[in-house]
Amino acid sequence: MAKSQWSFKTAVELSAALAAKEVSAVELAQDAIGRIERHDAKINAICVRDFDRALAAARAADAALGRGEQKPLLGIPMTVKESYNIAGLPTTWGIPEQKDFTPTEDALSIARVKDGGAVILGKTNVSLGLGDWQSYNDIYGTTNNPYDLGRTPGGSSGGSSAALAAGYGALSLGSDIGGSLRVPAFHCGIYAHKPTYALAPPRGHTPPPLPPLPFNRDLSVIGPMARSAADLALLLDTIAGPDPLEAGKAYRLELPAPRHAALKDFRVLLIDTDPVMPTDSVVRGSIEKLAANLARSGVKVERQSKLLPDFAASTRLYMRILMSFLAASFAPDFYEGAKQAAAALPESDTSLAAERLRGIALSHRDWVMADSGRTRLRAQWRELFKTFDAVICPVMPTPAYPHDHSPEQEQRRIAIDGKEYVYLDQLAWPGIATLPGLPSTAIPTGFAPDGLPIGVQIVGPWLEDRTPLKLAELIEWEFGGFVPPTMFDD
Repeated sequence: MAKSQWSFKTAVELSAALAAKEVSAVELAQDAIGRIERHDAKINAICVRDFDRALAAARAADAALGRGEQKPLLGIPMTVKESYNIAGLPTTWGIPEQKDFTPTEDALSIARVKDGGAVILGKTNVSLGLGDWQSYNDIYGTTNNPYDLGRTPGGSSGGSSAALAAGYGALSLGSDIGGSLRVPAFHCGIYAHKPTYALAPPRGHTPPPLPPLPFNRDLSVIGPMARSAADLALLLDTIAGPDPLEAGKAYRLELPAPRHAALKDFRVLLIDTDPVMPTDSVVRGSIEKLAANLARSGVKVERQSKLLPDFAASTRLYMRILMSFLAASFAPDFYEGAKQAAAALPESDTSLAAERLRGIALSHRDWVMADSGRTRLRAQWRELFKTFDAVICPVMPTPAYPHDHSPEQEQRRIAIDGKEYVYLDQLAWPGIATLPGLPSTAIPTGFAPDGLPIGVQIVGPWLEDRTPLKLAELIEWEFGGFVPPTMFDD
């Protein structure tokens, strides 16, 4: 079959083509469905197919286009992370005990993308309980990286990143508490945006079988994934804004414009590695190339600043607060064992593994004290962003690694320039934006010598999401962006 001209177009490009009647929404949906049917047996990105309803939505979109209606996502095919409630489709979070849970109403964000005219093709695979940078579970199996089937696509939104890289629709929705938007983007060479905390309401992105009530899960956000930076902004604008059941009764969202419109006007602090979690030579080399390109384009690039919060201290704090939140859902016997193990830790042990264990056992008093530390951290970042517009730093220390499904993640290891490091210590880099709740845009920057994608994240100021998104867009225009995998050309 000849390669379709539409499979890897951006949502912005598809919208223009639809408006010009160069293609129909049904044709776009059929194109994406055809790719899924031809290729997904190898990738396993789409765990729940919803093709009949997608084609019905596409027909409705064509009718709306024929009437001259204008909606931001009208007729655009997309996928959604399995963890979002979609009425009539299972929501399991990869948990075998929940394989038969089927919600009866859409998540708020799903309702918003449907209202925006999107055509939802199906749901994408996740890691068990959304708790890994690999995407496998006993219900749906393992999702593979489209650039190397033997490697992880990232997680927990790995099905979404693999789907985008493989040409299964122009957009996807994911979520992020430990890098689950940005890590898959990094490993699959696509774009993702972790919004400012609580910018996009998560109602209906809910662990089954809990009811879809409005609430903010500490540290956790939902956000857009795409093959271009401009598409991220398009999808973010669709899902962002207060939940009408709560804050929406009194508040509305009005994000400020990006700080600058031209690349040469940006002031960037660039970080390529840190002793807390070193990056390998390939990642550092890519960042160095980006730094040189930015400098040649007139960007003010600095490599160090006393304004940057202490990375080691903030990473330890992130481990404690993250695990304190996650431990709320741990089984009682596991929780009690972890508390006993934490009590036996020597005070001198300040390893990240020790901080994760301490976090599981935090009392409410200890958590309040830790949260006060987070408040001070946010104040430090506010000061930094008076001098800089963005911080560019790694997403992960290495390109995608081979699948590792060993059950104890604390026992897994990754190799960085020939030296082994604890798998979960990689949380440090996503945590740089997660703990203070800052917006962060993951972008591709090229490929390792073995053909695996690499990239960076652009961390921006609180509620100034348009600033890192704009910088991402300018970098894409100037230096290029997503490059499709050749494995699935057709």
